[in-house]
Amino acid sequence: MSNKEKATKISWLTLAFMAFSTVWGFGNITNGFVYFNGPQVIFSWIFMFVLYFIPYALMVGELGSAFKNEGGGVSSWLHQTTNAKLAYYAGWTYWACHITYIASKGSGFLKALSWAVFRNAETYDSFPTRYIQLATFCILLLGCYIASLGLNPLKKLLTAAGTCTFVMSLLYIVMMFAAPAINPTAEYVHANLSFSSLIPNFNVTYFTSLSILVFAVGGCEKISPYVNKVENPSKGFPRGMIALAVMVVTCAILGTLAMSRMFDPAVINASAESFNAYVANSSYWAFQKLGQYYHVGDLFMIIYALCNVISQLAVLILSIDAPLRMLLDNEHTKQFIPQALHKVNAHGVHSNGIKMVAVLSGSIILAQSFVPGAAAVLRQLTKLNSVCMPMRYLWVFAAYIALRNAYDTIPAEYRFVKNQAVAKFFGGWCFAVTAVCCVLGMYDKDPFTFALNVITPVVLTVLGFILPALAKREQTAAKK
Repeated sequence: MSNKEKATKISWLTLAFMAFSTVWGFGNITNGFVYFNGPQVIFSWIFMFVLYFIPYALMVGELGSAFKNEGGGVSSWLHQTTNAKLAYYAGWTYWACHITYIASKGSGFLKALSWAVFRNAETYDSFPTRYIQLATFCILLLGCYIASLGLNPLKKLLTAAGTCTFVMSLLYIVMMFAAPAINPTAEYVHANLSFSSLIPNFNVTYFTSLSILVFAVGGCEKISPYVNKVENPSKGFPRGMIALAVMVVTCAILGTLAMSRMFDPAVINASAESFNAYVANSSYWAFQKLGQYYHVGDLFMIIYALCNVISQLAVLILSIDAPLRMLLDNEHTKQFIPQALHKVNAHGVHSNGIKMVAVLSGSIILAQSFVPGAAAVLRQLTKLNSVCMPMRYLWVFAAYIALRNAYDTIPAEYRFVKNQAVAKFFGGWCFAVTAVCCVLGMYDKDPFTFALNVITPVVLTVLGFILPALAKREQTAAKK
């Protein structure tokens, strides 16, 4: 290998950090802590990392290695291993899952803005839900308008702001562990961290919340294009993925321990209102308390909130644009999509596709106008995303099993495991875990949330079947 080629390669450690910033965020820590009874989530994190996340990441590495020249991600993998129809459904699922995610970003934007301005949770929660949802709908329309302009430089700038939020998350863990030494007289929670107390209660609530953790650790397929850019991929990529898993599990456990010094699970679970409030506000309360420990008032919370304001808008714009391009820019699947959705404006953006995003995401936003309380809306969206977003991971595992079925005809520089039976077992295992968690995650004590968790993925799935039928009718009419 020449010096020039070496200069273009990335180390396994660099790959690990790249993947870490893609997969992990502070919200994963707070959601796990709130939904799994505080420190008890540590057991679940370890279980999820060992039996799900590590095999998942290594399977992605093999797929990326086998299809290093394919830029369409999961959709391209399915096209190469199965057929164009399944590739379309993979692309559709990836896009459709983001409909619920997009609906949540406007609420996240307004919540962060409220904390930055009013510095408390009560002001935002006191506004009537219908006004909050109308404002959220306006944020969605603003995001659609910006996305329609194709402003790539702005997207890069906003993504950088999102990275700042990620850095703040790491600083929280470090500063929280240092706080008792710097300010020993402050009020801290003394959590019971004995082994027996860390074993969770395996009840209905536990199993119906596992989708939260699946959602948290997913998404590493985004780094698959970098597999063959790693130095010595057959050894460097798995080493990078193992390093990623170590960093993520360390961050999850240390973050959970840090939060256990701040928040009492008994208070979180005292009532439905208290639980909803912690789901919506725990990350802001964490930084607010951290500022009190360091005698800087609300400084840390305001910085975090402002970063989150920009980050939420950034993710909104990117989530409108990027998945839509993955669905509509794939030459192999255009035959399954009506021509009207392929309309491109002067900025090279699929304008009718953006309108479809506005209609579907807007419907979810407006339907939540009837939910009592803004905090309940955010809890509802968190649960809905944990049901819908992991559905796209199912296609990753389906593509992996298909790849192993073509072991002799499709080469890969890196293999997760050489044994075919073991490889297919892990592919099937991860597929089953994802599917079961998505289905169980639909359940909720609140009837409206339960109905939304069931109806939303069903509607999006049915729509995915309708489009090919419309496209076929359109093609038949054109031939006549």
